[in-house]
Amino acid sequence: MLKPTDRKISLVLIAISIWYVYLSLRLPSYPYVPVDADVVPIGLGTLLLILSLILFFSSDRESEDKEQKRTVSKQQAGKLFGVFLFLLLYVALLERVGFIAVSTLFLFTCTRFLGYRRNIVNGIVSIVVPSVLYTLFRYGLGIHLPQGIAPF
Repeated sequence: MLKPTDRKISLVLIAISIWYVYLSLRLPSYPYVPVDADVVPIGLGTLLLILSLILFFSSDRESEDKEQKRTVSKQQAGKLFGVFLFLLLYVALLERVGFIAVSTLFLFTCTRFLGYRRNIVNGIVSIVVPSVLYTLFRYGLGIHLPQGIAPF
């Protein structure tokens, strides 16, 4: 039953998503807030649970060709480690520098690190996406994201 690797991974993800939703449900609720602090984490945890269940029940069979494709080269492992370091730096700087600045820097440098070379398009997307997300959260949902050094 647990022969394919996808099933083993999906069981781990199911356990993580259930724990995440449980912890999200324990977040305190605040009066006079249009959208409470637990809405986004519960939604993300539920989405992870649904996708994990889909992965578990997908009827994809293992083949030798798939097993060979699963091996990770040193270059790919280096890129994965680099993105992990970018994420750690992102989390460390988020509160101090602010959501828009750190997200813009993260998106631009991470996509550049992964090989995307069109700097103008990369720069536009790296500025627009965090700005739109900040506006949606701040003014649409009433959720304050870390402003850091930004005056707004």
